[in-house]
Amino acid sequence: MTYFSPSGRRLCLRPEALPAAGFLCCVKKEISLLWVLPCLPTADGKRKGKCGGFWRILPNRSQIFLRIGQFTRARRIGYNGDIIEHITRDNSICIRKVVLTLNRTLLSGNEAIARGAYEAGVTICSAYPGTPSTEVFEALPQYKDALYCEWAPNEKVAAEVAYGASIAGVRSICAMKHVGVNVAADPIFTAAYNGVGGGFVIVSADDPSMHSSQNEQDNRHYARAARLAMLEPADSQECLDFTRAAFEISERFDVPVLLRTTTRVAHSKSLVSEGKRQEAPVRPYVRNAAKFVSTPANAYRNHAKVEQAMKALEDYSNRCPWNREELEGGEIGVITASIAYEYARDAFPAGTSFLKLGLTNPLPMDLIRQFAAKVQTLYVIEELDGFMEEQIRAAGIPCMGKVFTGLLYELNPQLLRERIFGEKPAPVEVGVSAVSRPPALCPGCPHRGFFYTISRHKDAVVAGDIGCYTLGAAAPLNALDSCVCMGGGFTVAMGMAKAFAATGQKEKKVFGVLGDSTFFHSGMTGAAEIIYNKGDLIPVVLDNSITGMTGHQENPGSGFTLEGDMAEKLKIEAILQAMGYQVILVDPQDLRAMEKAVTDAIEATAPTAIITRRPCLLIKRLRHDIAKCAADPEKCVGCRACLKVGCPAVMIRAGKAVIDQGQCVGCTVCAQVCPTGAITRKEN
Repeated sequence: MTYFSPSGRRLCLRPEALPAAGFLCCVKKEISLLWVLPCLPTADGKRKGKCGGFWRILPNRSQIFLRIGQFTRARRIGYNGDIIEHITRDNSICIRKVVLTLNRTLLSGNEAIARGAYEAGVTICSAYPGTPSTEVFEALPQYKDALYCEWAPNEKVAAEVAYGASIAGVRSICAMKHVGVNVAADPIFTAAYNGVGGGFVIVSADDPSMHSSQNEQDNRHYARAARLAMLEPADSQECLDFTRAAFEISERFDVPVLLRTTTRVAHSKSLVSEGKRQEAPVRPYVRNAAKFVSTPANAYRNHAKVEQAMKALEDYSNRCPWNREELEGGEIGVITASIAYEYARDAFPAGTSFLKLGLTNPLPMDLIRQFAAKVQTLYVIEELDGFMEEQIRAAGIPCMGKVFTGLLYELNPQLLRERIFGEKPAPVEVGVSAVSRPPALCPGCPHRGFFYTISRHKDAVVAGDIGCYTLGAAAPLNALDSCVCMGGGFTVAMGMAKAFAATGQKEKKVFGVLGDSTFFHSGMTGAAEIIYNKGDLIPVVLDNSITGMTGHQENPGSGFTLEGDMAEKLKIEAILQAMGYQVILVDPQDLRAMEKAVTDAIEATAPTAIITRRPCLLIKRLRHDIAKCAADPEKCVGCRACLKVGCPAVMIRAGKAVIDQGQCVGCTVCAQVCPTGAITRKEN
């Protein structure tokens, strides 16, 4: 979240730190007055004046005392106060009940994008969940009376559904994380050539520093390669405004629009002025094969058309309201966009002039030249690749940026101050060392039983996939040999199996592992590849009945839609059986049954797949049988076998096993591996 200090510098704080820091606590439109700094944000997001010190809440929390001047100034900068029963006393107002409302809503960037889509009159919305984009579509169902939203099986499907709706004449949006655009690239590139019917917007959420990703690719390159218009918001208000603008740009220039965010923009919260929904007129569908049937002959003509559209867009970018100069001095100038704008604003000294870009593909080169002529030294501040800097340099405009910021990881204000101006603050000794907490599967995770079992087979080679189960690679399980991409669990395993067979390494037993959501995403084609091309390996589906890694989104196997309606529940075993597999269905928390399933699959002569099935304990709509396990110190011999399951609830103290009762859910996996019977399950 971004809040403001009295000095005017932006501060990024965790929510739990706000009260201790003395900041205003906000919940949507209602602002609960617990602590208020002298400097309050105004309706336009800027800081304004002092409100005469702290507003103090009495111990009984029923009365708030504030001077008349304080209350007057608070109302002047945008706060409305509903006063019930007040007494004038000693030039003060005693207010028995007050609710201060700023005509703005506290929204994350993702929530603001959802709101912007709603206000823009969007009709069809399709996405596949992926951090940091997921919450865009988690916020959309609140508007389901006005629009349709869905979780698609994968990003390619989401883009195709949304584009199909655009062809039919309505506004549509799809969303995905940055690597999801790799999956959706095929329809997106073609859509750029074809053009749109109704406005078509693609949300791409990049993840610098790889907080929850296997790479930190810079998806701005997609906009340039595919010939897409691209908008990059810097805060939640811009997320809303740019989303609305994206549909207008898409329809005006007949191009899809890439709305590119980053983790910090997507997840940070700031105050947003909301508007009303404007119903977009439906464009009557008229059959147009020359536009939408992508034969080589049509694509030949459409390529010329899209290049003309990009030239028109560049002209627009030089005068559009999303690209603006903020002139303060002529010594230093900074060209920047997205969250890097916020960092640069804090890091560069007073008197620095900024060219803040919102429409970044195509770049407004005329505007950039005009700005460059007004400053002596020109910096380009951007995260990851030198997307803007390289183009600006190629245009013959001297500038620098990447020589300081580099190509890796997120930026922040302190990093910019240090690398550009050499300002390195002295370290502060706090006398506290951080506790090392390596990532681990949750206590009671159904995947633990499979990974513990497979780790005991030393001849097993396991190709993993993207999901909670990637944590099977962590110690002490150490059960994964590879993890590449969604669906790669099956197909990478196929390549490994073929390579081992070709080189005579028949002793190696190859397992390909993925989850239920990933199976529907891109695992079915891998399963077809294995059985069609006679792969000597065992595909394994770890079915926990939800899309777990991104926060429990529905999928075709969960039985529910994004909008909360019951849906057909696809049976993974039926799909695999239809392909020609023998299927072994097993409860992974029954270690004896799990071991038998693995052994039987290895010894099988016909194509065999394993499905481990137990719902995730965090699924709210399910009732779980939760108890506790406990270790008897008299029976425990300190052999540490229980630690090998990698459960955070299990630990050793004074040489004996101890079960943390605050974490344990009674899955009994640790009890099943205990050779002395020291661990038992205690029923509630």
